[in-house]
Amino acid sequence: MSEITLITRDGAKLNLAASATETVLEAAEAAGLFLPAMCHEGSCGLCSAQVTQGDYTLRGGPRAAAADGAIPLCLCMPQSALTIELPYPQSGISQHSVPTRTAVIAAIIRAGSGAVTLTLSLQPDPEFGTAADFTPGQYMEVTIPGTEIKRAYSLANLPNWDGTLEFLIRLQPGGAFSSWLAHTAKPGDILSLRGPAGRFVLDETSPRPRILVGGGCGFAPLLSMLRHLADFGDTQPTHLIFGANTEAELGVAAPLEALAAQLPNLTICCAVWHPQAGWNGFTGTAADALAQYLDGASVQPDIYLCGPPRLMEAVTRVANDRGIPPARIYSEQVQAR
Repeated sequence: MSEITLITRDGAKLNLAASATETVLEAAEAAGLFLPAMCHEGSCGLCSAQVTQGDYTLRGGPRAAAADGAIPLCLCMPQSALTIELPYPQSGISQHSVPTRTAVIAAIIRAGSGAVTLTLSLQPDPEFGTAADFTPGQYMEVTIPGTEIKRAYSLANLPNWDGTLEFLIRLQPGGAFSSWLAHTAKPGDILSLRGPAGRFVLDETSPRPRILVGGGCGFAPLLSMLRHLADFGDTQPTHLIFGANTEAELGVAAPLEALAAQLPNLTICCAVWHPQAGWNGFTGTAADALAQYLDGASVQPDIYLCGPPRLMEAVTRVANDRGIPPARIYSEQVQAR
């Protein structure tokens, strides 16, 4: 057995033991520590962390590490004592397994170009009742009926007692879940869900201004966060940057007008990379819009970031170049397939 030391972003040290044939994620769960994770096959990136000391192998063979050197803990098998730095605080580790629920499709509605709003109604559960209990910013793992195909999608609505779950899902051509959603799914279908999960949530103890940056259906968790802030009458300065390739993709941002009326200190920038003639908003990427905003800011903000990989990389690079500490960049990559 190898000793594993997990160090959270806020400095907590958690110790456990793992054999050479089990992964760090499996060993953690056996010890009652449920780290953020979803696919368990090394593709979603949610369990990735940096091994700073020790030797390991990866289940399934070698693979390229992420740009920051992080590896998926669902594949990491220790060959010696390991020290691992986790990119989230101790509060991001659950002491309980993630629950599984069933839900019925209530509605599927188009939301701008190439996206849909999927609304589900949770079925009554002996332990949880009908309540949709989650923290704004979290996601659910959804399974296509009759298959083992699972995808993680962030929730766009607020926690509620009637069991309503709302997702903004971008339809990817050829994607398994996207194809099922576009051509087969219908109201009344019953789905299996696992969640809520995820560490992408607001730090409401921070006194700093916030910048929320999203692209594609990375807007969903930001919308849930904004709805939460509006519900509580938040007065902290908050700036939203929503990045789109064309104006047609801005359809998912329709709820922003109502939210702006409820949040007097909310400012909004819709950045369109390739607009048509006559566009009078910001022209460029979300990263370009962030650079412009930070260059004129007098106080370093906290940044909340969710979107596809290229957007994440570009925005993170802009934030790093302008001296935003990594601990103030909260992020989660969307999974669209």
